[in-house]
Amino acid sequence: MNKILKNVLGTELQSCCTDPLTGYYRDGFCKTGDQDVGTHVLCAIMTEEFLKYTKSKGNDLSTPRPEWQFPGLKPGDKWCLCISRWIEAEKAGMAPQVVLEATHDKALEYTNFELLLEYKYSAISG
Repeated sequence: MNKILKNVLGTELQSCCTDPLTGYYRDGFCKTGDQDVGTHVLCAIMTEEFLKYTKSKGNDLSTPRPEWQFPGLKPGDKWCLCISRWIEAEKAGMAPQVVLEATHDKALEYTNFELLLEYKYSAISG
């Protein structure tokens, strides 16, 4: 029996993105495990500013890496981020919006719900 994974809203974890295929396990979900040292649990909407910021910190998410089946990200793409990178970007004023329904509840071990809510992505407004 599979355990139902929860998001930060306390409901069933939703898929973040399947094109490009994201998640530590490359299954579209921001779920984590013992081997995921980066804790890729936060589903975010990429922005030009964030992509430049994370590249400046040594994590280039915009350049395609075919050897890793990584297409490179562009603004508007959804991606499972390391929670620590998002927190770092938030402190620098560069944090992208968050898809709460697709952000694993483990994110709440690192940051608070109120902060995530400030960055809530809404398809209507976003």
